[in-house]
Amino acid sequence: MPNLGVPELLIIACVLVLLFGAKKLPEMARGVGKSLRIFKAETTKLREEDDEYSATQGAQPAPAQPQPQPAQPLAAAAPSPEEQARQLEEQAAKLRAQASANKNA
Repeated sequence: MPNLGVPELLIIACVLVLLFGAKKLPEMARGVGKSLRIFKAETTKLREEDDEYSATQGAQPAPAQPQPQPAQPLAAAAPSPEEQARQLEEQAAKLRAQASANKNA
């Protein structure tokens, strides 16, 4: 693969300006910079946590596996919004049927 020289980089820059506009490019560059800084900070934290974890594993025995709890039925759980909407639609259908029956009677 050939190396990119100054003329090639200028052509790429011109194409980017034409595609995105001169106002969007600095915003995009700032966004990429922020996301890279956040990514770097998070990977550093993960490495530190991994080092701490491996240091504590050597000094302490492995924790015991937690005992599974028996499943308990949910007592009177609140219905989801979808369930509430379905119930309201059923009630509305019943009321419409009653209203049409009263009109025909």
